[in-house]
Amino acid sequence: MNSKNEILILYYSQHGATRQMAQFVARGVEQVEGVHARLRTVPKISTVCETTEPAIPESGAPYAGPQDLEECIGLALGSPTRFGNMASAMKYFWDSTGGLWMKHALVGKPAALFTSTGTMHGGQESTLLSMMLPLLHHGMLIVGLPYSEVELGTTLGGGTPYGASHVAGLANDQPISEAEKKLCISLGKRLAQTALKLSS
Repeated sequence: MNSKNEILILYYSQHGATRQMAQFVARGVEQVEGVHARLRTVPKISTVCETTEPAIPESGAPYAGPQDLEECIGLALGSPTRFGNMASAMKYFWDSTGGLWMKHALVGKPAALFTSTGTMHGGQESTLLSMMLPLLHHGMLIVGLPYSEVELGTTLGGGTPYGASHVAGLANDQPISEAEKKLCISLGKRLAQTALKLSS
């Protein structure tokens, strides 16, 4: 078994909910023998030119680079919703991956998505769908959540067939529910299983 069978879990989180989801997705990845999770984040961006982020984050996962995408056998991508779209920090990161696109570095790798919103109808599904677009341009294969996951049909919070989601509340004070947690773990496990099959 290749010791480098890693799933990149790339996320951006401003208030912590998406980071927590990333950790649950990682837990699902780690349930698959021979596959490991690599957690990475992206720096915050600012409209103020003089504002810069430190080279190493003060807490949480390290920042992602192109090599993380090249070395992984699969990708779980997470971002909070910003008006029905991914956060600008994550969009900025993907806008810088033209070199990988030119090399076809991500073609054929599976990818899954997760998001967090302030309200139930705050754009979870449109965010997940919009996050698929750069991945499809890179030739990645999208892995969703099937309705064989019981929680998908019973959740009163987040959870979609397009990926895992969480309703954080307008004050970002709603904890991740048991159903949302299980769907994050299931997504990570399903992604890892798919990536392992495709990489072999």
